[in-house]
Amino acid sequence: MEKVRIRRGGVDDVPAILGVLDSAVVWLNARGITDQWGTEPWSSRPRAARRVRETVAEGSPWIAEIGGVPAGALTLTPFPGPDVAPAGEPELYVRFLATDSRFHGRGVGGALLAHAVEEARRRGVPLLRVDCFAGGGGRLVDYYVRHGFTPTETYTVGDWPGQVLERRV
Repeated sequence: MEKVRIRRGGVDDVPAILGVLDSAVVWLNARGITDQWGTEPWSSRPRAARRVRETVAEGSPWIAEIGGVPAGALTLTPFPGPDVAPAGEPELYVRFLATDSRFHGRGVGGALLAHAVEEARRRGVPLLRVDCFAGGGGRLVDYYVRHGFTPTETYTVGDWPGQVLERRV
């Protein structure tokens, strides 16, 4: 089995990142999970695609590859997205973490999160935060807890429940 390799991304990787996000939507929907990211591909929703492009341009995108193929992605920013308040101290924020459905179960998300921890340490930033969908029985929240994050505050956007988590590095 080929190893996950993580490389620095850039704005030229936006189509690959949108492809990973689109694949994740298909994977979620196939499991009956439609309330996390909806049923429409990210790439077909102009506002969502624009948000990804803007986040990648202002942050540090990272691409996980297996065999040279984009298997997952995340972008680190020094601030959260528009629905979460800043921490009030220096932080790195994990945004748009996703794994391409072809690579589920291969440790892609965990490798990206481990890389985010190392990147925070390298930059001397003591706090790494992320937010996620808190519905679905809390499965995604549990995923982040297994990767060393602690739940902090909750929030909602319309009827979408969110959970903020943090990890000291």
